[in-house]
Amino acid sequence: MKLDRRKFIKGMGGALSLPLLESLGTAKTGASPTRFLVVANPLGMHPENFFPHSFGKDYSLPTTLRSLNWLKDRLTIVSHTDHGMVSGHGREISFLNGILPRNSSAYPEKNISIDQLVARRAGSKVRFPSIHAALERGIRMSWNSNGVEIKPFTDPQKLFDHLFLNLTAKERQTRRKLIERNGSILDAVGDQLTSLKRNGSSSDKERLDQFETSIRELEHAFSDRVNWIDRDKPVYDILDHFKSFEVTVENRYNAIFDMIGYAFQTDLTRVATIAFPNELSYRDVDGVTRGYHACTHNGKKAEVIAELVAIESFQIAQLSRCLKKLDSIKEPNSEGTMLDNTVVLFGSGMGYGGTHSNRDLPILVAGGGFKHRGHVDARSSSGKNMPLCNLFVTLQHRLGIENDSFNTSTGSFDLGHG
Repeated sequence: MKLDRRKFIKGMGGALSLPLLESLGTAKTGASPTRFLVVANPLGMHPENFFPHSFGKDYSLPTTLRSLNWLKDRLTIVSHTDHGMVSGHGREISFLNGILPRNSSAYPEKNISIDQLVARRAGSKVRFPSIHAALERGIRMSWNSNGVEIKPFTDPQKLFDHLFLNLTAKERQTRRKLIERNGSILDAVGDQLTSLKRNGSSSDKERLDQFETSIRELEHAFSDRVNWIDRDKPVYDILDHFKSFEVTVENRYNAIFDMIGYAFQTDLTRVATIAFPNELSYRDVDGVTRGYHACTHNGKKAEVIAELVAIESFQIAQLSRCLKKLDSIKEPNSEGTMLDNTVVLFGSGMGYGGTHSNRDLPILVAGGGFKHRGHVDARSSSGKNMPLCNLFVTLQHRLGIENDSFNTSTGSFDLGHG
């Protein structure tokens, strides 16, 4: 039986995308897409609790990174790299490009950020060249080739609508009837999913099971779907749309990370950024009573540093949860997982907010099919910090861009390739 992806999606009212499947011709041998995920904050990380105390692969993860212990062999933590800028607030906006807007005219593509360079290459291959999300105000890290900031979605409901419920009036009507009659996206297309499983390969069956799990989790987090269909860009009321959850910063970020993961799984996009902005309140995180920015200015007081480390550990834990999900999903026609085909960058354009330092940026790379090197000292033989854009040259090569330079780079950085 020949399986028709377009017919399947049409039967669902255009509301849902399938994962890449061998038997639908959506994944070709040797052609698994490579994705790029950036997770960042604007205030750096407490150095003693982010950077391991030894270099090489035989190292112990410090407090902030302990939730990534399961991934230790597929991480590279890079010490002594930055953009060579005078320290102070306002420089963190150069995280993904190495250039301040006021200096962008000296560069052919202005201050384009690495995520947008990759997104431009994806072009029409995917529905959304890139997706950007945060809670509260963003941190200004994505810039197009005209030097214009790409602003993130700060409302999870609007992000959901943008990704999954952007329907015509007719499609909205069809979608509403399906949900009202069946109560679930998956219930509405259960027969078709059963057919796909029956006629698909064993790999497809496994991916469809994972796909169903992802949808069930999204449905659990977003239970009021009928109202979303009827409302265009509504004012976000978190109490209304997370009825089954206690409303916490963790649950809201869970929803954002899950949506990005699902967008990767269904090939809606191959580039995404997620930000932890400095205006965000973390007071529902255990042990946190102060504001994020206030915790960076801790006067070296142990009790305040403990709150800062709790916030930063929470950020890494959210990243870890997302990477576990990506690692649990097998790529079609590939021996690897989605994580093996996703280049993940965590970091900041500020080294440490407590001193407003823009030196020694906290940088971590995961997944992506690299061999990985553990904890690396990126200084030159003369003791000079490496330009972070050297790492970006290597990342763009893995992502299919063969340029030998990127903005302020002076070379590349060896991550190895699996």
